[in-house]
Formats: sequence, structure tokens, C-alpha cells
Amino acid sequence: MSVLRVATFNLLHGQSLRDGSVEPALLADAARRLGADLVGLQEVDRHQPRSGLVDQTEVVAAALGAAHWRFVPSLHGTPGHGDPWTASELDDGDGSEGPTYGIGLVSRFPVRSWAVRRFAAAPISLPLVVAGAPRPRIMRVRDEPRLALAAVVEGPAGPFTAVTAHLSFVPGYNARQLRAIASWASTMPEPVLLFGDFNLPAALPRWLTGWMSLAQAATYPSARPRVQFDHLLARGLAADRVRAEHVLALPVSDHCALAVDLEL
Repeated sequence: MSVLRVATFNLLHGQSLRDGSVEPALLADAARRLGADLVGLQEVDRHQPRSGLVDQTEVVAAALGAAHWRFVPSLHGTPGHGDPWTASELDDGDGSEGPTYGIGLVSRFPVRSWAVRRFAAAPISLPLVVAGAPRPRIMRVRDEPRLALAAVVEGPAGPFTAVTAHLSFVPGYNARQLRAIASWASTMPEPVLLFGDFNLPAALPRWLTGWMSLAQAATYPSARPRVQFDHLLARGLAADRVRAEHVLALPVSDHCALAVDLEL
């Protein structure tokens, strides 16, 4: 049997809450502390001036020594603060030269195939607590296009599927997105691991999908977690395969990373 660490981490584009800085070295340090074999990333920048023009998924992959990774943009431009952006239709970040923002998946194990499922932004803006230094603030935020990224991975005990997603913060929209992703992923090789920032609290993702929850722990806000927005679900995996769960407050982000050690 081999033990595999699977994690989900909302990066907040690599921002430190201590001073508001965004440094690639700090992101790399966070990735090394996480030590995951497979990690889904949300709120990821690629070639953004605010984050040093780096590909943040590539930074995480290099820090983990992972040869297999993909970034998929949800939008072109810079989200938040009223900056203009347009929805992306690319299934690989390499197709864009300008600044993009989306999600990533990093694997230390070979990936057989990739797939993407997209959702249009909800036509609604809501007042949200937005991270910032020296303190968070409340501002009205426009919803963004959402997506899920799936990989069929050649694991230590054979193929399995990993799916990561960042879902809408608009109630109802996020629930429908999660159901659609679970249905889509159910056709892929089992076991299937579904993880990400779902913007749904506590047991709702398990109730909405019927899938097993691999970890139950508050992940947000990182300084004093009170609610679980970040989840790890599974289909076709026995409950006794979970060896440990980890909630990690890392040098970047307003979310804790959530990880589980699985015996395969």
C-alpha cells in the first residue's frame, strides 16, 4: 500500500495577510509546507503584474517536485477592484499571453488525460468580506466564470480521477454547479476525488452529491477558522482508506489548506 497526500488550497493569488505582499518565494514555501502529492489550486494568477508575472501553478509544481500540472483560466484580465476582465474559453493557460486567473491542478504522478467543465458567471454581485492588509473590508463583488478541472492520474495502485473546482459564492448557483460536476465526474475512472473551494459550508457538499466527505474541518478564515468552504469528497473509495487529515495555515491566503493522507 502507498500513502498519497491530496490537498486543496485557495491561494488568494499568493497574497500574505501579514503585509499584503505577493512574493513567489512565499508561495513556494507554502507549497513545500503542504507537501502534497496531488493539490488543487484556486484563485490562481498567471502572468499578473500584482503577483510578479509568474505562473503560480508552475511555482507550486516546482516547489513540490511535481512534473505534471495544468493551469486553466476562468478569465482574462485581473479580477476584483472593478478591473475589466473577460471570460476565458481556453482549456490550457499556455494559449494566452496576457494576464489570466483561474484554477490549477498539480500531480507528482503521471496524468493520462485532462478535461474541463465550465460555468457562466452568475448575473449577480454580492457584498463580501474581501481579504486585505492591514484588515479585511466589505465590498460588492461581481461573480466570475467558474470551472472544474479533471485529471485521470496514474497512481501507485492504478488509475484514479482527480477533479478540482472553484464554485460561485452566489447561493443556489454553487449548489447546481457542484451537482453538475459530480454527475460529470461520475463517468470517469474510480475512485474519483473531488476537491476545491465550493463556497458551501459544512456538510452541504456531501448532502448535495451523496459522495463521502474525506475531511470535516473549518478552513476559513485562516487566522481563526470558523467555517468549512474547502472540501475533499470521494466516490468509489472505502472510508478506511483515510489515514489522517490536516488543516494548515500557510504563509499566504485567507484560507487554510485542507489535506488528507489516503492509503491506496
